[in-house]
Amino acid sequence: MSAEESVTTPPTLRQRRRAAATHEILDAAERHIDQHGPAALSLRAVARALGMTVQALYHYFPSREALVTALVTKAYSDLADGVQDAVDTAADDSAVPRLVAATEGYRRWAIAHPERFQLLYGTPLRGYAAPVEGPTTQAVRRMSAILQRELFDGFTPAQLAAADTPALSPALRAHLEGLPLSGLGELPPPATALLLSAWGQLHGLVVLEVFGHASFLGDHRAEIFRTAMVNLLADIHRRIPPHLGEPDKADRPGGAAHVPR
Repeated sequence: MSAEESVTTPPTLRQRRRAAATHEILDAAERHIDQHGPAALSLRAVARALGMTVQALYHYFPSREALVTALVTKAYSDLADGVQDAVDTAADDSAVPRLVAATEGYRRWAIAHPERFQLLYGTPLRGYAAPVEGPTTQAVRRMSAILQRELFDGFTPAQLAAADTPALSPALRAHLEGLPLSGLGELPPPATALLLSAWGQLHGLVVLEVFGHASFLGDHRAEIFRTAMVNLLADIHRRIPPHLGEPDKADRPGGAAHVPR
């Protein structure tokens, strides 16, 4: 069978049924997490909710770890969809920087799905370790790529390498330079440090709110968050020199013109 034929051949009835059953299992597992929290997840509980045996469930997920990996991957994918949708929705609104829109999409998804957010960023599940370079890694990189793009779009690699950051130790610089090119390794070390710092501030505010530590702000939480993200974006862009020659368009991240947002 040629590569083209393998791509265009529709799934078989058995494959469609398996995909539908897998989707139903994941939905049931997400409902269980919403009701009882990630730590209470078990194959037996999910099977019971679906009226099937654990042995039957094993045909789709051979272990709890396999089910957790699928749930984490889906949660990261849904979170990335929420972030990207926020960016797309704000595309015609010049009053809201795209990076700020992205962070607000992150916040909205977390608030709407607190238990799934806890699955991603709460207390690690006992006995679970995500597969190295597995689907969860690829899923989180997709979300990271969105934030990276909106934070640094329009800046050249030379500008990002010359960003004004506290001096990085030789050991840290070497570590950042050794990161996989499919992840943060495509950025110069100073830009990686800025991105991680930005994500830490964004994530920290969201965690405080999702886990109930910002209730004293009442209805002003969204405004506080936006103000913090606007200030964060302005501070990072101030650290990046505005002009370092005019490199070819292909040398720019994303091939975009120099229009920092």
